[in-house]
Amino acid sequence: MLPSIYVAIVTLIHKKFVFVSLLLFGILLFGTIGYMIIEDMNFLDSLYMTVITLATVGYREVKELNDNGKIFTIILILTGFGVFTYALTVGAKILIEGEIKEVFKQRTMKKKVQGLSGHYVICGYGRMGSIIVKELKANKIPIVIIEKNRFILPEEEDFIYVEGDATHDDVLKMAGIERAAGLITVLPSDAENLYVVLSARELNPNLFIVARAVDKEAEPKLKRAGANKVVSPYLIGGLRIAHTVLRPTVVDFLEFATRSEHIEIQIEEIEVSPKSTLIGKSIAQSGIGRDIGVIILGIKRSDGRMKFNPNSQTLIKEGDTLIVIGQTDKLIILENLAKG
Repeated sequence: MLPSIYVAIVTLIHKKFVFVSLLLFGILLFGTIGYMIIEDMNFLDSLYMTVITLATVGYREVKELNDNGKIFTIILILTGFGVFTYALTVGAKILIEGEIKEVFKQRTMKKKVQGLSGHYVICGYGRMGSIIVKELKANKIPIVIIEKNRFILPEEEDFIYVEGDATHDDVLKMAGIERAAGLITVLPSDAENLYVVLSARELNPNLFIVARAVDKEAEPKLKRAGANKVVSPYLIGGLRIAHTVLRPTVVDFLEFATRSEHIEIQIEEIEVSPKSTLIGKSIAQSGIGRDIGVIILGIKRSDGRMKFNPNSQTLIKEGDTLIVIGQTDKLIILENLAKG
């Protein structure tokens, strides 16, 4: 109900704005052409006479008007007064309707956030934040964006955001931090990210938190504050550039397999649930490679140990996270088997 009302208000405001603009342009054009014909003035003098007449400022006239010019000026004043009065009235309504529109929009956002659970909160919608949002949405992960400047946010209706400072507890609560599965903070400074991590960890002890670190020294501080993972864009960017020179084909392959728009083949992590039929079987017995056609690159055990390039006799255990590569449809089959 609310989104349809919101769209109707936006459409109405746009139509009124266009109509008033055309009306004002029309009266200016009418006055300018009138003075050019009746008083034989050039364009600039005619426009000047029209503007001072409509504005009723009483500035000096370009020249003494003849009788026809005086009659035309009277008509222009009466007509222009009506047009300007109407324009001011409509302008006031547009301002009021704009406020109503914003109220409806904020109320809609609040209802959408209240209906979310297990979502991710993204703090900051700058260059990094917009890329993160794009990737998460491509993987159908529900998100709420927290951003101070709402004018840089996308206008699409499926974007849910909270306007405010993510370092404030009340703003985090408005984003549903207590019901969220995770938080990603990519604010401009390490101090802001540190404050967000501290606040978020206190509000939700089970939250999975990823933070950006601008300076290398900030990484241990962010982890002590409660971040599960800390990412340094400059470090990753530097390594990526070096690897692009040293191992260009490897970099191309990893980019192909990890970006959301490349749907032919993906690298994924799949968790083995307690109900899965894969538990207790070796990789060979599970048929993951032979029957499904998915390659297991590594296995992360429940205690955090990582086993790279497991052989065919490696057992699959409860709580394992399988790091696999394969076609999207086959990965879905394996994911269903892992869920049980």
